[in-house]
Amino acid sequence: MTIQEGLQVPFIDLPAQHRALNDEIQAAVNRILERSDFILGNDVSLFEAEFAAFCEAKHAISVDSGTSALELLLRAYDIGPGDEVITAANTFIATVLAISYVGATPVLVDIDPNTYTMDCNGKLREAITSRTKAIIPVHLYGQPADMDPILAVAKQHGLIVIEDACQAHGARYKGKRVGSLAHGAAFSFYPAKNLGACGDGGMIVTNDDAVADRIHMLRNYGQREKYYHAMKGYNRRLDTMQAAILRVKLKHLDEWNEMRRKHARAYTKLLGGNGIVLPPAANYAEPVWHLYVIRAHHRDEMREFLAKRRISTVLHYPVPINLQEAYQDLDRPRGSYPITERYADEILSLPMFPELTDEMIEYVVHSIKEFSSQHS
Repeated sequence: MTIQEGLQVPFIDLPAQHRALNDEIQAAVNRILERSDFILGNDVSLFEAEFAAFCEAKHAISVDSGTSALELLLRAYDIGPGDEVITAANTFIATVLAISYVGATPVLVDIDPNTYTMDCNGKLREAITSRTKAIIPVHLYGQPADMDPILAVAKQHGLIVIEDACQAHGARYKGKRVGSLAHGAAFSFYPAKNLGACGDGGMIVTNDDAVADRIHMLRNYGQREKYYHAMKGYNRRLDTMQAAILRVKLKHLDEWNEMRRKHARAYTKLLGGNGIVLPPAANYAEPVWHLYVIRAHHRDEMREFLAKRRISTVLHYPVPINLQEAYQDLDRPRGSYPITERYADEILSLPMFPELTDEMIEYVVHSIKEFSSQHS
């Protein structure tokens, strides 16, 4: 193939997205500057209504991060010290930190080897004890977890289910949007997400009126009315400027997700049969490909090889939760989660963003094939 001299492939290209939306974003920012309603302003309420509709859910309450979204949902369901919360061993640490923040104990379960999401049958059932109060399945890399078996187990044991949808804005499970499937869901608007702010931000989505009312207070000093505090709350609000920018971007999200699906199909078609394991796409799901994650036995060497060709890649995630220094108190040594631990040594996230070009994808694939031919 012919590759343009000096081609560089970033892992993500946020400037490209913002250049395309510059006029819309500048108009939104100027509108907020003119009104100066910087905290819980009009655009916050409008964005919440629009995002709830997007998720096909009743309520959306904005907060300052995806981590806060998970934490406040746990608090809204009175989960705390003495309780256990089950989640997947293969996840970003924020999922587990939220459990720790409320004083509960994280209980990790290994993943399904085919989907990379929570093992929703045997491992999940084995983890349930008399102290279990909730399950947090993670829609990892934009791939929905298999929710029906998880919800069935939860119903049998009277457990709360909270979707960690921080990487899955717009994904569908059996035709339904993630975020509308359980007791509540948490989303992150970290800049690199499919729907990213120009800073931090998050959203809680729920169909439960009482929980939504409680979270509205929890995020804003525990007050329903200014200076009248019904509970000991927090300052976890999404600022109006970010809400206004996110409103601009939300209108483009379905289009961007479809572009990611197109890129994923191209990667999958071109990469097949080159000594790597391609990412899963479960038949029950319509993923949004926040990440395109392959597995390779010579992962570190491949990553170095690609870097020399100016192709940027990332590891999501190189150290499982049980092996993190911060979570040695869980007393889950190496070997406790064999699939998660093995995959952590093999996974490699390839460039993935809506503005990725066919030429970039072909260059990435060509480089991987070149590497594979040298290590077969």
